[in-house]
Amino acid sequence: MGEQPIFTTRAHVFQIDPTTKKNWVPASKQAVTVSYFYDSTRNSYRIISVDGSKVIINSTITPNMTFTKTSQKFGQWADSRANTVFGLGFGSEQQLAKFAEKFQEVKDAAKLARDKSQEKMETSSNHSQESGRVTPSNPSTPQASSINGTDDEKISHVGPEAALLMSENDRLKTAVEQSNTNAKKWETELQTLQESNARLEDALTESSANVESWKKQLSVCKEESDALRDKISELEAQCKEVSLEQERNAQLTAKVQELEAELQDKEQELQNLRKQAEIIPQLMAECESITDKLRTAETKNVELDGRIGGLQADADENRQKQGDMQGELKKFMDILDGKIDELHEFRQGLSKLGVGN
Repeated sequence: MGEQPIFTTRAHVFQIDPTTKKNWVPASKQAVTVSYFYDSTRNSYRIISVDGSKVIINSTITPNMTFTKTSQKFGQWADSRANTVFGLGFGSEQQLAKFAEKFQEVKDAAKLARDKSQEKMETSSNHSQESGRVTPSNPSTPQASSINGTDDEKISHVGPEAALLMSENDRLKTAVEQSNTNAKKWETELQTLQESNARLEDALTESSANVESWKKQLSVCKEESDALRDKISELEAQCKEVSLEQERNAQLTAKVQELEAELQDKEQELQNLRKQAEIIPQLMAECESITDKLRTAETKNVELDGRIGGLQADADENRQKQGDMQGELKKFMDILDGKIDELHEFRQGLSKLGVGN
């Protein structure tokens, strides 16, 4: 089956400074894809991350490794084979928790695979030891060695040169058997590589056929992005107009408050004039004049009240328009972010395809 991804996330990748062994050195300029891979042929697990065409993480998980959470969104583990310490910065605590949980699962699976391998080796060793033991002979039964002589007796009869040749012959037989075993293993690996090569060729053919489609989708996404940018610019201009209307409404509100204060002053002045009119008849004419002014002011007050009501209605309508515009702007921003993520995933797919080739 080859190596297959079993879990994928995104994070900022760091490596420990090889000089100081204390400071973190960023391995990627932005958040990249970090994946767990399982190799069914070798029964092993790896953490792999690629930034463009550069492999920044290639760490094989062993039972002795430990993933440590050093903060709410940061974790690390040491790889003795790579002679470094890897660090990952996540966008949320949930992503860190999922990655740590998957690390523990993979670590337990690697430990289980190692234990099974050791049991098989011990079982095969026990079998070989039992098969190599000499069966005790019955004293009453004559053995072949007693008839034809033991091996030591034969060696003593044929001489030291023949004994050396027999020892060399045994060694050559062992080497031939080992080479046959290795040849079968190499044939199996060669067949696996041929199958993998065939799958890669099929994938390359399929990807070549889909390149034009991807190019068309990319051009469509670019056109949609341009249209969204134009729409965003238009909405920003409308938002500026709404802000100007709000400023005008604030100015009108302040003016209305000033007029109301002036009206109160006029009412107080009217009361004072009425008191003076009771005392001094000569002030009646002036009182009538002030009354006319008051009526005019009241008329203006009514007009201002009407204008205030209209301005308040306009302000409410502008607030409603602003809310609708902000919602539409957010919707377009979400669509734009989705398109950007799709373009990023498409770029990552092309990068992985380039690495695989």
